[in-house]
Amino acid sequence: MAFCRNARRPLQMLLATSRMQQSHHYSTWPQHKATVHRFAETKTAPNSAFGMSSRRFSSQEPAAAQQKELIKLLRQRTSAPIKDVKASLVACNWDIDEAHKDLRKKGKFLAEKKSGRTAAEGLLALAQSEGKAALIELNCETDFVARNDIFQYLALSLAKEALADNITSQSTSGLHSLEMERLEDIKLNLDHPKVSGEITVQNAITEVAAMMGENVRLRRGFLMSSPGILSTYLHTSPQPGLGRIAGLVSLEIESGNHMSESSQDIGSELAMHVVAAKPLFLNRELVSTDALATELEILKSQAESTGKNAVTVEKMVQGRLRKYYEETVLMEQKYILDDTINIKTHLDNLSKRVGSTVRVENFFRMEVGEGIQRTEGSSADEPVAQTA
Repeated sequence: MAFCRNARRPLQMLLATSRMQQSHHYSTWPQHKATVHRFAETKTAPNSAFGMSSRRFSSQEPAAAQQKELIKLLRQRTSAPIKDVKASLVACNWDIDEAHKDLRKKGKFLAEKKSGRTAAEGLLALAQSEGKAALIELNCETDFVARNDIFQYLALSLAKEALADNITSQSTSGLHSLEMERLEDIKLNLDHPKVSGEITVQNAITEVAAMMGENVRLRRGFLMSSPGILSTYLHTSPQPGLGRIAGLVSLEIESGNHMSESSQDIGSELAMHVVAAKPLFLNRELVSTDALATELEILKSQAESTGKNAVTVEKMVQGRLRKYYEETVLMEQKYILDDTINIKTHLDNLSKRVGSTVRVENFFRMEVGEGIQRTEGSSADEPVAQTA
């Protein structure tokens, strides 16, 4: 019994101590809460100060992730090199709109500086409607830029504008040069993510040159019209309406009737022949006197160097002259799709099939960079493209 009484006393003391601790805990909770709150204030105060400091810092220079995002956005807008994009953003205190303006100003200045550099690459752009086609050449310095969608979009826009505005001083059918100064002053209404709005042709070219970092130049343009069938072909074409070599052929039908679809395909095949065979003249009668005299002089010199007599030399000259005609005169060239006949025979066969005389009224061939001396800083004279 004594042991039980002794054991009960510690138990009573333990329970009493527990009640006192619980009572003390609940009675002092507001005090603990205030203490925690003060601790939170003490802990967050430096953070708040740091936050204010961070905000002040970001107004001058954003965090690395934000910088990358701004660089990415401005590069998407302008296609300018990353180095130039970042430099403009830093100079404009990371204001993207001001940096965009800064890049445009710098781009125009750089485009003017690069305008003297040789631009022998690029694309031909063709726009066509019934009986009429416009062909322009837009040059750049490298084929890398020629593959850029902005450059290609501009080239196609220029060809479409040239076709719509009929920028030539001639109103008759045939082949005519475009008046480039008039074309450069015309306003385009562009709708491309990186080149948009109303802008003159010249300013659009300058903008694209600034984006590409190369000399971009509208070199030449031609308009061909025909009362008959006008067929075209573009070689090395990255997309419809663009290519590096173009062939245009105007077919005339005596009866004035339109040809069947299969016969129109033959017109396109003739345009392809023009691209591949590179004719210089439509027929013998159109071979220029100067070209013929030059060729005869060369052929005679070559024949005389063999030491043959005069009669043999003359025969050699005439034989080689026929070869010259076969190489340069369209009507006498071997047809590339059937080398057993020449173009004249091919047209005769076509005439029999359609029941009316079909003849080539005109043709034209143009190639990117032809006549440009591919030397840095060259200003060599550029010949007019080959035409019938």
